[in-house]
Order: sequence, then structure tokens, then C-alpha cells
Amino acid sequence: MDEEKKGIGTRFQDETKYLRDGMKVYSSDVFERAEQYKHYPDATKVLPLPPVRPEGQAGFWDTIINRRSQRDFTKEPLALDELALLIFATQGITEKWGDTMFRAAPSAGALYPIETYIHANRVTGLDCGIYHLNTARQALEFIRPGDCSPSLAIAALGQDMVRDSAAVFLWTAIPGRSTWKYHERAYRYIYLDAGHIGQNLCLAATALGLGCCTIGAFFDTEVNEIIGIDGQNETAVYLGVIGTVQE
Repeated sequence: MDEEKKGIGTRFQDETKYLRDGMKVYSSDVFERAEQYKHYPDATKVLPLPPVRPEGQAGFWDTIINRRSQRDFTKEPLALDELALLIFATQGITEKWGDTMFRAAPSAGALYPIETYIHANRVTGLDCGIYHLNTARQALEFIRPGDCSPSLAIAALGQDMVRDSAAVFLWTAIPGRSTWKYHERAYRYIYLDAGHIGQNLCLAATALGLGCCTIGAFFDTEVNEIIGIDGQNETAVYLGVIGTVQE
């Protein structure tokens, strides 16, 4: 195919291939390493997540069979304990080894470039607004008060489930956590990491009897602005909505 006729997707695949006879060599100053953990020192509230108690949930194979994308939700609020379980299933700490905190979802090189934000539409015990998951502390940092769900729904190409759900997971990527090691190939791994996390959310929601739908269609700049990130050093990559399914 003529290089000029290749779309950006094809060029991305070509530029990030591993080739036995043509591995690119990068100087150490091309990609700077980003901080391993992010926190908001000016957060108005920091709420430690309640202990995780997953006893009595659905069996694994039933969960696999019953998982479906759900888009119609009731106005029933999400319990904070349920939110804590969903967070644990996606970014919970399962083991510590030195400075590395292994999570419930896998990550290339255990570098964990994905950050989690949550818009609480209706979560018991949480004010409406955007929270950041402080992974190291397993706590929620309240960073933006107020109902952003109408703006998020518009940013997600007008999908009402974003506004109607009880909570919206907003996943962002900090490429600098991965590019210092994997260079351009890191971008493939970032999207794979996001996919692992999104599937864990779907399965955990199903096990809890909740509805879930992940979303890849959104206006990137608008979601970035709502969260308050620059779209370069950190950028939105994936969304997920949670709520009680409407019968």
C-alpha cells in the first residue's frame, strides 16, 4: 500500500511493530518516566474506601454467561460498599512487592498507566461530583463537586446512559508511565490495559446484580476538560457506566 494512502490506524500498527531485523533504538531522553502514583493534594475530601467483602456473590461461570451490556437504569443509588467492590475488581491492590502494588487487572510490565476517576451521580454517602482514585491509599479524592453527568452524556455522543446511571467510571492514561520502557509500543499496551480493567468492571457488576456498559465513543477533549486533565500527559481512554438495571 502507498504510504500516503495509509490511514492513521494502519500507520500506528506499522510504527509500533516489533521486528526481529528492525527494532528501533531510542535514546534515554526521548521518553521521560512519569510518577508511578497520582494524588490530588488539594482535594476537598479524601474518603478511604470501606473494606472489601465479596462473600456470597455469583459464581465465576455464571458471571461469564450472564454478562451483557446494560444501558437502561433505574434511579436507585449505588451503595458505597458496592462501589468499593467495583473499584477493587478494577484497580484494587492484591499484592505488594517493594514499591510495586499489583492490581486486580494485569498491566504490561506492572507499570499501570491507567488512572481511575468516578463521577458519582447517585452513590450513597458520596456528594455528587468527580472523584479520583488514589490507588496507593485506596481512597477517593473529591476533586470536582456538582453534577457533570449532563455534560458527560453530551461528550459521550449523547448517550443518555451516562446521565441515567448511578456512577460513571472515567479511565485515563498517563503514557509516561509506560513509554520510558516500551517507547511507541507502549500505546498498544495502554489500550490493552484499559480493556482488562473494563472487562473486570463488567464482570464485577454482573456478579453484584448490577448493570454495566463500557464506552469507547466520546469526544476526547470534552471529557478531558470535564475531568480537568491536559489531554497530553494524561488523556481519557475509556468510560464505563454502572447502575441498577431497569426491568
